[in-house]
Amino acid sequence: MESTRLHPHHGRGVARSAGFDFTARIRPICADMTRRVPELAHIDFGRVAVSFRQARKAVSHGMYASLTPLRFAGGARSTVRGRRAWGIQRLEDASGREMLYILNFYLPRFLDLGFREKLTTIVHELWHISPEFNGDLRRFGGRCYAHTGSQKEFDAKAERLADDWLSLTPPLELYDFLHHDFRKLNALHGPIWGTKIPSPKLFPLEAAARKS
Repeated sequence: MESTRLHPHHGRGVARSAGFDFTARIRPICADMTRRVPELAHIDFGRVAVSFRQARKAVSHGMYASLTPLRFAGGARSTVRGRRAWGIQRLEDASGREMLYILNFYLPRFLDLGFREKLTTIVHELWHISPEFNGDLRRFGGRCYAHTGSQKEFDAKAERLADDWLSLTPPLELYDFLHHDFRKLNALHGPIWGTKIPSPKLFPLEAAARKS
């Protein structure tokens, strides 16, 4: 099976110890949410990779974050499209543990949201993770299986869960940087960097068999 390993992306001329490691700071927030909020307790955040992506356009609207499942419907490792069976590139951490999801944040757009919007955005993506935690998305009935048929209801659920997390008084030092926008963080800490993970690729299983 094809696989890739997590790797840090520091930006040209940026040392590991310099600047602000965004993915290292956002990851503990996500993990804390899964520990404190019962509705997110099914998530083993040790098997969720966190990545940043650079927003292509410097505008306030667009994608702020996204969740990439690393398996197919029902947690299957392969799927059939047309007449061919396909697999998805495996992602592992440094110890060789397989990741089941990639949580992506689009910068600077995510950091330029308001504080409460940032929290809601994080929970929104975590709520997409299947209750079975099998590498698939949470699926609802109907054509819009990812959002219950109502984006508004889904967002309201995410907002409530974000409020629940705040009400459980997580340590301020865990999330205080979310009160700053991208420009402010850059002014305080210097270059903003972190782990950057390329989108996993699909590959035909017949081709994988020939390689092995």
